[in-house]
Amino acid sequence: MPRNRGGSRLEAPQRGHTARRVLLSMFCLLIISAAVLAIWYRFFFAVKPDIPPIDDGAAFHSPEFNEEDARLGTGNRAPAGVTDADRKQDYFTVLIIGVDGGTNTDTIMVASYDGVNNEASLISIPRDTLVNVSRKVKKINAAYPAGTLNGGGREGGAAQLKREIKTLIGFIPDYYVIIDLKAFVRIIDTVGGVEIDVPYAMRYHDPVQGLSINISKGLQTLNGTDALKFARYRRGSSTRTISDYDRMENQQAVVKALLEKLINPANILKVREFAEIFSENVHTDLELGHLFWFGEQIVKLRGSGALTTYTLPMRAGGSGSPHWYEYIDRDAALELVNAAINPYHVPIKPEDVDILNSVP
Repeated sequence: MPRNRGGSRLEAPQRGHTARRVLLSMFCLLIISAAVLAIWYRFFFAVKPDIPPIDDGAAFHSPEFNEEDARLGTGNRAPAGVTDADRKQDYFTVLIIGVDGGTNTDTIMVASYDGVNNEASLISIPRDTLVNVSRKVKKINAAYPAGTLNGGGREGGAAQLKREIKTLIGFIPDYYVIIDLKAFVRIIDTVGGVEIDVPYAMRYHDPVQGLSINISKGLQTLNGTDALKFARYRRGSSTRTISDYDRMENQQAVVKALLEKLINPANILKVREFAEIFSENVHTDLELGHLFWFGEQIVKLRGSGALTTYTLPMRAGGSGSPHWYEYIDRDAALELVNAAINPYHVPIKPEDVDILNSVP
């Protein structure tokens, strides 16, 4: 056996060493391929969306113009007097609509992304919020189903909800994303679950709905099905029943935990799986290239700490029975909107919204 200069015997190459070298080469090839793929997507697919012009009223009309449209206003995305020159640079807003497979809007949020500072904010809007409309049920979560029936499917539902959202926040969000809750489950399963510190035990069983919730208190990784149950939990069986505000906080916790997983390099590479989920369960007026661009921006965020979540402030009390409307605290709401999601340099003012303190 040959020896080295120190007199010790040189070991012959072993099969394990060769296998490790092959695996290392394959790993390097994978990294290079992923980098090439990322560059390819960047230059051929990722496209920064345009900011819609303020007076582009046609972009959020219902297919059939009606009296409700005229009363809510359809000609301008921004408050009166605001121009395109007042728009913040690379600042985008998106209306997020969570549906349960039909037209029931379980979740309504308005998100903003500040491309200059790489920060994102998200405001949840309570589904029982009172809006000044002529229909019998004057809750904000009735806007989407009303629009789908009277204005033409998902696009009409999103258009109606955009107009009614404007009466609460003073402007029309740039884009909308409608997410079927089945996508919520699949995305979380694809990233390997989300880590949630469940604040209290959740126990609920309803054989009529075929719904059973059994989630223990404490820090744990939830799969897609349990994360959805956690986000939707409201009423307990012999355990605590929570408010709609508590539920919105739980939904925001899931969004932040999911963002934390999405920016993980291992999950960023799952483009194909995410594309399939989106194509089947997500409907939006953003193009595919725009979604890739926003995906790139998510990577730039400094973890979930760059996403700040809020709930639109409400006044104490409400209408009570039979509708249980929630009333917005106008001054507090405008302060939050201007700080978190206003896409204009000009502040939203009280005269720019139509917030009611009682049922008309």
